Amino acid sequence: MGNNKILKIQKLSFQWETEDPFLITMHHKDAYPAGNDQQGPAVSLEGRDLGQDFTVKDGFRMYHGTTVPGFPAHPHKGFETVTIVLEGFVDHFDSTGARGRYGNGDVQWLTTGKGCLHTEMFPLIHQDKDNPLELFQIWLNLAAREKSANPNYKMLWAEDIPEVETTSPNGKKTTVRLIAGSLLGKTSLDPAPASWAKDPDHHVSIFLIHMEPEATFKLPAVSKTLNRNMYFYQGEKIQLEGTTIMAFHRVKLAGDQEVEMTNGSQDAFILLLEGEPIQEPVAQYGPFVMNSEEEIRAAFNDYRRTQFGGWPWGRLDPVNERSAGRFAQHGDGRVEQRS
Repeated sequence: MGNNKILKIQKLSFQWETEDPFLITMHHKDAYPAGNDQQGPAVSLEGRDLGQDFTVKDGFRMYHGTTVPGFPAHPHKGFETVTIVLEGFVDHFDSTGARGRYGNGDVQWLTTGKGCLHTEMFPLIHQDKDNPLELFQIWLNLAAREKSANPNYKMLWAEDIPEVETTSPNGKKTTVRLIAGSLLGKTSLDPAPASWAKDPDHHVSIFLIHMEPEATFKLPAVSKTLNRNMYFYQGEKIQLEGTTIMAFHRVKLAGDQEVEMTNGSQDAFILLLEGEPIQEPVAQYGPFVMNSEEEIRAAFNDYRRTQFGGWPWGRLDPVNERSAGRFAQHGDGRVEQRS
C-alpha cells in the first residue's frame, strides 16, 4: 500500500529540494554565543572568511555578516520568502522604508514582487546567555501576473498562528501549526495578498508538525495534481504506511491519498509543503525568479538602474536597538508592536 503513496525519499542537505509552486527551502540552525555591544558574537571571529562565512565553526556561521551574523542588504524579485523562526530573532529592513524584529515562533511573509532590497540580520540580543537560532526560509513562486506586484510584507505573529492537535488511541499527541492552509476544520491566517497561497483552490499548505513518541497522524487526501513533500528534520525515525523513514530526509508523497504516519521513540519534527503547481516556465538567476531569460536580463537592468528604490538605512547591515522587542513598522507608517 505504501508504494503508491511514497514517490521519492531523499536525504536532506543545507538547501532542500522543493517542487512547484515552491522554489527552495533553507534550514538555518546556529548555536550563537552571548552577544557583544554591537549584537554580534562576543567571541573572536579570527579564522573566518567574513562576508562569506558559511562553514560551521564553534557551532555557528556569520553568513554574509561581518559584525552581526546574517544577510546584509540584497535584492529579490519575482517570488516570495516565508521565514519561519523557531528560535532566536531576525531584524528586517527593506527599501520600502519598513523594518522590524521577529522571532521565537513568528513568521514573516514577504512578497518581493517587482523588486526590493532587504536584510535578514540575526541580532544576538542576550549578553548574559547564548543566542541559539533556528529558522526555515521557504521561497514560494509568484504567478506571472503577480511578479509586478508592489513589494510588501505581512507578519504572522506566533501567538496568532492557529494549531490543530490530535490524540492517538494510545493517548499520544500530534500538534500541527498552520502557517498556510487548512486542516481538520481550521484555517491559517491570510498570506500576503499577491501570493499563490491566497486562493484556497491552490491548496497551498505550510505545516509544522510535532509528533510525540509513538503518536500517529493521518495526512488527508487533497488532489491528484498536488505536489506534497514532507521534511523530517529532527527526531529518530517514523513509519509512513509501513515504510521506515529516518530523520533528515525528504519524502515526496502522493497528494490524492491519505497517508498514515507513526512516530518512533523520540519526538519528531516535520515541515510539510504542498500546493497545486503554478505550471509556468521558471527562469531563475540568483535572487531573481522570472518566466524567461529575457525577463531575467530585464530584472538585472532594472536593478542596476533603480536599485529597486534605493536604500534609506545608511549601513547595509543595520540592526534594531537591543531592547526593541518584537515589532513591525511598515512602509506606510503602520506599526505593529508585540512583547
